[in-house]
Amino acid sequence: MNTNKTKVLTTTCNELVGYRVIQQLGIVQGILVRSPNIAQGFLGSLKMIVGGRNQAYTRVCEKAREEALHAVIAHAEEGGANALLAVRYDATEFLPGVTEVIAYGTAVIVQPLIRDEL
Repeated sequence: MNTNKTKVLTTTCNELVGYRVIQQLGIVQGILVRSPNIAQGFLGSLKMIVGGRNQAYTRVCEKAREEALHAVIAHAEEGGANALLAVRYDATEFLPGVTEVIAYGTAVIVQPLIRDEL
């Protein structure tokens, strides 16, 4: 599913239905290091005391994943890809309150299947 505004098709699948991979360009990644700002940290800390869904931290995580996805798509585009397969995310906290978010996948060149191949 391509939810971005670029020409690169993206999917978490290993194949893209209706397309044939004609060239694999390799693994690409988009890395982002993120920490909450003071307000988000304060609000998040208060919510931790009472429990429940933590909207302040959720927004930080959503924004970090979105930015990492845009970065990996840009990396794929720079390499000449028109599709990105097997997209995945990973996150690691390497300092208290500081998280690395990475999006990665396989950059490929695809072409649409012709009607007889469908």
